[in-house]
Amino acid sequence: MRARIDPRWILVLACVLGLALPGARAAELIRVKDLGKVQGWRENALTGYGIVTGLAGTGDSPANRATRQALANLLAQFNLTVPPEQIQSRNVATVVVNASLPAFAREGDALDVTVASAGDARSLVGGALLLTALKGANGRVHALAQGPLSIGGYRYDANGNLQQKNHPTVGSVPGGAVVEVAVGSEVLDAERNVTFVLADPDYTTASRVAEAINRQLGAGLAEARDANGVDIHVPPAARAHLVGFLAGVESVTVEPDRRAKVVINERTGTVVSGGDVRIDRVVISQGDLRISIASENTASQPLVLGDAPAGVRTAIVTNTRIDVNEQPGSAFVPPAHDTVADLVQALARMKTNTRDVISILRAVKAAGALHAELIIQ
Repeated sequence: MRARIDPRWILVLACVLGLALPGARAAELIRVKDLGKVQGWRENALTGYGIVTGLAGTGDSPANRATRQALANLLAQFNLTVPPEQIQSRNVATVVVNASLPAFAREGDALDVTVASAGDARSLVGGALLLTALKGANGRVHALAQGPLSIGGYRYDANGNLQQKNHPTVGSVPGGAVVEVAVGSEVLDAERNVTFVLADPDYTTASRVAEAINRQLGAGLAEARDANGVDIHVPPAARAHLVGFLAGVESVTVEPDRRAKVVINERTGTVVSGGDVRIDRVVISQGDLRISIASENTASQPLVLGDAPAGVRTAIVTNTRIDVNEQPGSAFVPPAHDTVADLVQALARMKTNTRDVISILRAVKAAGALHAELIIQ
């Protein structure tokens, strides 16, 4: 059976797409800060291998040799020599700890960490992370993490009964890591220039950003290198106050250029598009054909008086019925210079469900009438 979607949702979708209404305001100016970032400003991934203790019998099983060895190594640091094969605790679990080190983090700053079970623990609820060293890609320890875990779920099982919410084997320690070694971030290159990197590479936008910086901060300061970067020359007088200069660059306003895109998610039936995405004059015909096949199995029993003769048996008879229901289709010719938003509004008035809207947009793109990049997720 084909699911039908309330046409009112299509009207809501049309509003989200931004219908081309008379007197609509022009595109607003956007800060350069919202279009990208300065090159050299990046976060660094940290990871470590640690132990969570204090679990109420939901930790790794005694069959996990890695957990037993890790606990034996931990006890050895406190002058307690216990062979790994003699450790049978279910209150301990080995975990992988992850964190993100910001570009301008300093020693003593606190970081949030994520803790995920690395063994066969059933739940990390109530556990506490022991001191864990977090290393970067260079193998150097940049932070130390520890603290009680915050778990957004639970798991309880007894006598074959199980109650579970979310994923109890993954948790977090808010502010649980302390930065020990910061990572330097240099934004000036050898020529004392700063490169601004766009989040969405585009030649037109890069050119407009360079023109806006030259117009608002001074001629000859910026030059678009390519579709992704804009080189900004830092004057000698501003190098001593680089923070203020970059703050002024981030405050420059510009009208970015956007590529025409239509994003379709067939799993959820979502269509997202710019309100000004154009389509050519096109004829669209949309119908609805439903085919229903029903099979009914019955047993045919022979009516025999006395003993049944040889060869007489019960037979299974299958009766199949095919029903074809074709709803009257609809066809229309949108006026010239329509947008995708206008098309969706017209389809909503025809009570077309979202799935059919997606099929129609794909067919319009295949016909060469949709002048936008069609992204199907």
